[in-house]
Amino acid sequence: MPVSTNTCKSGDFVDETLFEQIACAIEERGYVVLPASLPETVADNLLDGLSRLSEQRFHRAKVGRGSDQVRNRFVRNDRIAWIEDDDDDLAAWLLWTRQLKDYLNRRLFLGLFGFESHFAHYLPGDFYKKHLDAFRGEANRVLSLVTYLNKGWEPHQGGELLMYSPEDERELFKVQPCFGTLVLFLSEEFPHEVLPAERDRYSVAGWFRLNTSLNNQIDPAR
Repeated sequence: MPVSTNTCKSGDFVDETLFEQIACAIEERGYVVLPASLPETVADNLLDGLSRLSEQRFHRAKVGRGSDQVRNRFVRNDRIAWIEDDDDDLAAWLLWTRQLKDYLNRRLFLGLFGFESHFAHYLPGDFYKKHLDAFRGEANRVLSLVTYLNKGWEPHQGGELLMYSPEDERELFKVQPCFGTLVLFLSEEFPHEVLPAERDRYSVAGWFRLNTSLNNQIDPAR
């Protein structure tokens, strides 16, 4: 059931009930799925930002990280556009994720340092094969966050996020990419994939990260 959101005069999103629900689930089982739970103001901000986004901002997604990134159409063939920290058009999203990060640090002592996210556009038939968002001890991504921007999505249209058990990689559950649904999970633990859809599918994927400084560069670029 969606959790109500209050907005104070300063523009801060006071939603500690939702934040606590997320924290409890991550602490207990490492993941949470919350249908239609992204605050309406934040969801609308993402949808508006997507509608204003230039096609030139989207590019074919790669696999890997940093200098090791390569395009591999057999693994994934979606198109992405990174959200920048100074993107004024997406201020509500950036504020909400910052508040969630701070709450999880206080509640779970995760030591999260930053957050990165991007829009993802899957054309009909596009996919992302089974993968992990981070490999244990080799990356700074700790907690993954996915939300969806598809209104009126029908079950027969596909495009589910399919999650696997970290122990034996059996299928755990599927998530339909319905507008405002939130999915969060430990990045190193849960293999997952995106199944092909029959219509254009839009989402935002993000990662809360640790600070992994390298050569005097704080939290190296993605």
